[in-house]
Amino acid sequence: MKLLVVEDEQRVASFLEKGLRAHGYTVEWVQTGQDALGRLMHPGISLVILDLGLPDLDGLQVLESLRERGSAVPVLVLSARGRLDDRVKGLNLGADDYLGKPFAFEELLARVQANLRPRTTISPGVLHAGGICIDPLRREVTAGGRTVSLSAREFYLLKAFADHPGQVLSRQELLSMAWGINFDPQTNLVDVYVGYLRRKLGEPTIETVRGAGYCLQADGQASAHSEPLTEPT
Repeated sequence: MKLLVVEDEQRVASFLEKGLRAHGYTVEWVQTGQDALGRLMHPGISLVILDLGLPDLDGLQVLESLRERGSAVPVLVLSARGRLDDRVKGLNLGADDYLGKPFAFEELLARVQANLRPRTTISPGVLHAGGICIDPLRREVTAGGRTVSLSAREFYLLKAFADHPGQVLSRQELLSMAWGINFDPQTNLVDVYVGYLRRKLGEPTIETVRGAGYCLQADGQASAHSEPLTEPT
């Protein structure tokens, strides 16, 4: 598999290239956002490792432009911007994973491998749960008769709930299902995205289960576990 490293620091790029080649990957390296977008206009790249502090474009601009062009290539952001709001912004713009600098190569390698694994098979049928209708193939969601526009990550999270209606799912399980990899267990990333879904879906069909996680009501299920949730800041 061929990986594209977008990194302006030669020392970091050389370290990544050497380590990834040692594990059987073919690696291309570019130093600017424009070069990255130009290369990604052509096929052959299986995953992008993207720095944000590039000399021409901000890496988030590269990511946003890539997704606007319809590219679904997995993107692993590798950046010194490691705050939660930076990670959430990157993921919301379409990144598949986010790793802060400094980093351990073993963790980066594990995340590369995880993001190259096939995603959970999308079920062909339309899903119904909690008054919500999800068409996985068309990537369409309706709630209360209205169409709901979701980001890719919001959609994956909602589908994880819909695949297990009425079942309590822990934050770690949801991270694994919706992001495909285990994040820091202390992160409130799931809470942030549950908040996004609640605001967009309207009805509080995603319930908080104290000390356990979250649950999407099955159709016809009475609310039994709900409690107020303070939205994360």
